[in-house]
Amino acid sequence: MRNRPTWTEARPVASGEVATGRHAEVEAASAAGSALPVGTVITNSGRVSATRFPGQAPTTPPFTREELIGLDDALKSASEKALVRFSVYIGELGADAVADARAVLLRAPEPANGALIAVSPNAHEVVVVSGVAVADRVNDRVAQLGVTAAVTSFRQGDLIDGLIAALRVMSTAAAVS
Repeated sequence: MRNRPTWTEARPVASGEVATGRHAEVEAASAAGSALPVGTVITNSGRVSATRFPGQAPTTPPFTREELIGLDDALKSASEKALVRFSVYIGELGADAVADARAVLLRAPEPANGALIAVSPNAHEVVVVSGVAVADRVNDRVAQLGVTAAVTSFRQGDLIDGLIAALRVMSTAAAVS
């Protein structure tokens, strides 16, 4: 059985490796990002918003409306401040969490200009990856600052506050880099 890390342990943090040697793949992923499922749009802040049909079970995370609005506002603010398209992924990451986070970033809008905070709550893993165009600003130091800011709230069981703190710290650091 694999030992689960605690929130006090930082998982590997990677930056700028999403598109290394794969510029065509990143450009293709950006172009393919426009093919969204029916009833799904990308909002001005870059968040994907989807509808559901009556009777369909909700597929949204178990967060309150206010928490989701706060996270959306933090994503928008961080993206505007740092000129980086920040994204958040909450879900299970496989054995190679960094590779899985890179794959998620490649599916995001403008992956070369993006940074992703991926959180696997059950495994207590946090991974940050960034696209090649912003790797110099969202580097390992900036990513580690974000992870450190997030982990404090995660230990208290507050996932959304941790993500918002990480976005604020990372966007501030990336804006001055």
